[in-house]
Amino acid sequence: MRFARFQLDSGVPLTGWIHEENIGSIDGDLFGDYRRQEMETPLDSVKLLPPVVPSKIICVGRNYIDHAKELGNEIPEIPLLFLKPPSAIIGPNEDISIPPQSNQVEHEAELAVVIKKKGRWIPSEEAMDYVLGFTIANDVTARDLQIRDGQWTRGKGFDTFCPLGPWIETDFEPSDALITCHVNGELRQMGSTREMVFTVPQLIAYASSIMTLMPGDLLLTGTPAGVGRLLPGDTIEINIEGIGTLQNQVKAGQDLLK
Repeated sequence: MRFARFQLDSGVPLTGWIHEENIGSIDGDLFGDYRRQEMETPLDSVKLLPPVVPSKIICVGRNYIDHAKELGNEIPEIPLLFLKPPSAIIGPNEDISIPPQSNQVEHEAELAVVIKKKGRWIPSEEAMDYVLGFTIANDVTARDLQIRDGQWTRGKGFDTFCPLGPWIETDFEPSDALITCHVNGELRQMGSTREMVFTVPQLIAYASSIMTLMPGDLLLTGTPAGVGRLLPGDTIEINIEGIGTLQNQVKAGQDLLK
């Protein structure tokens, strides 16, 4: 099943469920008890919002061998975790802003895990019981600032640096799904989740050994090789087989202030 957050006109955000080309709202808590309402609204008549509002965004670095190699990095022996602020999230078709501090902003297409329930010290064999579903993320990175700072908060944390969506897919097998990223129609990234160094259950188990995972939290699982620079005017499309396509545009930060 597919779940989304959406707006009708400029109304309050709603949570809904999608079937084919229609969306209907749900009453209650997506992470608890809820009831689906009738599907009365064409999907193309609503504005899709980021599908979840997390308390934290946990990211995994260098989780694809070829991506680690293209940046000249060693393969980590244990998962390399970092955080992005929730304020970085934008939804489908919203603009990625190139900050004036950076001259090298890059895309990173990623599978994102949406946590379903609170958990700590989760065994890997039970990890999938804590997953509501999956969505698409773009771990936008100011590569020059990431390298300059040595730690990644600034390079990964600007507003608009976590495009997310278009929805949460609950019926998805994460062990072997194709991930592609096109910029202005040109293929930049293509890889399969089977190439991950650490699997989704392993990542959930490891992250939960450090911090409590909460309903709605996001776990970004790393990016395949082929990351590249984004420029104002670019259109970026990330597709994950079995989920869908996340599209965003790129603008200079100064343009968004006008």
